[in-house]
Amino acid sequence: MRECFRLARRGTGHVSPNPLVGAVLVRRGKVIASGYHHRFGAAHAEVDCLRRARGRSRGATLYVNLEPCSHFGKTPPCTDAIVRCGVGRVVVGMKDPNPRIAGRGIRKLRSAGIEVSVGILGDEARALNRVFATHISLGRPYVLLKIAQSADGFISGGPGAGPWITSLSSRELVHRWRAEFDAVLVGAGTIHADNPRLTTRLVHGRDPDVVILDGTLSLSKGANVFSAGRARRVIVCTTTRAVHQQPARATALAAAGALVLAFDSKSHEVRLRTMLKRLYQLRIGSVMVEGGQRVFTQFLGTGPVDETSLFIAPRLLMNGTPSVEPGASVRRLFDARTLTLRPVGDDVLINTIWGET
Repeated sequence: MRECFRLARRGTGHVSPNPLVGAVLVRRGKVIASGYHHRFGAAHAEVDCLRRARGRSRGATLYVNLEPCSHFGKTPPCTDAIVRCGVGRVVVGMKDPNPRIAGRGIRKLRSAGIEVSVGILGDEARALNRVFATHISLGRPYVLLKIAQSADGFISGGPGAGPWITSLSSRELVHRWRAEFDAVLVGAGTIHADNPRLTTRLVHGRDPDVVILDGTLSLSKGANVFSAGRARRVIVCTTTRAVHQQPARATALAAAGALVLAFDSKSHEVRLRTMLKRLYQLRIGSVMVEGGQRVFTQFLGTGPVDETSLFIAPRLLMNGTPSVEPGASVRRLFDARTLTLRPVGDDVLINTIWGET
């Protein structure tokens, strides 16, 4: 099963919004084939594995970290392929949290006379696909809040503080995360202040989509995010009020390649939960929120947060921009499922996975 986990991770950054799945076929204690889900729309792990077995699967045991699907989607049901190939036993890490499956694949295999064992290394299987389990059950992207700050709580300093607070090692790690997430999200204020490209230039990996919260349509079509390549989407989330007030600005952003989404609002603030559900309809299953202060405050106040990653650098800035607006009403998150602390370069990373928020 751990080999299934290892294989499944190869699909990271390529299979979303599908889950990470690996499969191993065993006969008489020897591995005869293995496979994994390579990319969205490609063969599922079980089918990839069975194809590599080349007719040697009859009576063998198939290990897979997630329940095989039993419905037609981008590909035919994996359960049909397993039955057709004569597999004798299937060992499953966890049931599929997708309501369309939710045990149906297991029942279908058992009704075909195949022995099925479920829950092998179940906690590890659920941890591997926590992003998938969140978005498929809640109908919104998994949300990671990433904050990089000084030891005294500032995400940016005054004049002379320099553009980077954290170490190169921390920035490289964040770029690896960008390659794994479907989208990164920032506020228009971050675009104005830093004009970032929000790419994975420090590592090898595909650039994520970019989501920009811009309730007043203040963005310029000359921002770097619009010139970093056309292989990704730049999605500007604004309000119908702003579009009505500045139709020419909305048209210019669209001409620059942006997808402009306007949400009903009595103010110039986009409702996060409504926005996230719309992003999910655009096949965005995970979002890493990278700032700035107003966006962090908004998410911690009214938006869902599934995970927080707080990088703390060994620096004292003494003044600047705090990570959260002073005096803001920030609600209490639910109890943490897991909390880890580890060094990254010269910094400390505190990572917390929360209960449903």
